[in-house]
Amino acid sequence: MNSVTYAFAIATLLVAALAAICIWSRQRLWLKVGAIAIMAVFLPVSYMTVVDLLSRPKPVSLEWGSRDLSEATVLGAQLKEGERIYLWLRVDGIDEPRYYALPWDEQVAKQLYGAQQEADEKGTEVRMMQPFATSYDEAETLFYALPQPARPPKQAPASNSFYFSSEVKAEDRGV
Repeated sequence: MNSVTYAFAIATLLVAALAAICIWSRQRLWLKVGAIAIMAVFLPVSYMTVVDLLSRPKPVSLEWGSRDLSEATVLGAQLKEGERIYLWLRVDGIDEPRYYALPWDEQVAKQLYGAQQEADEKGTEVRMMQPFATSYDEAETLFYALPQPARPPKQAPASNSFYFSSEVKAEDRGV
């Protein structure tokens, strides 16, 4: 089960508790029937709403749980000029990638585009500093390309006898 299932279960219990309070109160019958009808409509509507929200980008300003996160990996991005910057981020400690929306900022968009170009040239990833900050400094670097990984150290050949041997076998001479 994920957090959406837990949230929906809690909402169901709360609405059921409110309906139960209304049913057991000393109200008219039409109020009690109305409470049950409202509960019956609320549950499917709230479930459809929550499930629909899963496919939509979350505004960065609404990320409370990871507010102090220092970095995230940018898996993909889409720039909608004048509207939003959409980011698909892999956050350390969370298994699934997350979809976020930043408010449009031309400087941030230029940084992201430049970091993407540099990462493509190097064959590396783009990282984002302070992805959930409430505001961004104009001079602050938000996006950067990871440096190219170091190549593994070269290993000396196991045996140099072939290269420096003065003896050549008869088989190797073609005899």
